[in-house]
Amino acid sequence: MTEQQELAKKLEAASWGWFFLWIGISLLWEAGWGVALLGVGVITLAGQAARRHFNLKLEAFWVVVGVLFLLGGLGAHYELELPMGHIVLIVAGLALLISVFTGRRTANQ
Repeated sequence: MTEQQELAKKLEAASWGWFFLWIGISLLWEAGWGVALLGVGVITLAGQAARRHFNLKLEAFWVVVGVLFLLGGLGAHYELELPMGHIVLIVAGLALLISVFTGRRTANQ
């Protein structure tokens, strides 16, 4: 395993550690869905920022997931009626279409 791969594994483990810690704290604190989702979004995006800082490949999927968590958290916290299911489907469809037109291959090709 290369040094970069080892660093990527450590960052992934740290992100999951922060995730579980945050979920436990937000449940114990009874912070509500909005705050919990905001925290998960921040953790997800911070993990990607750390990857970029250490010159590791940014994972676009997790950036999108982090942004969606932030949007969902803001919507829940401010009691906005965001159609998150619809937004997720649109983003997933756009991502697939973009991958087709940019020539990127899927995992099983």
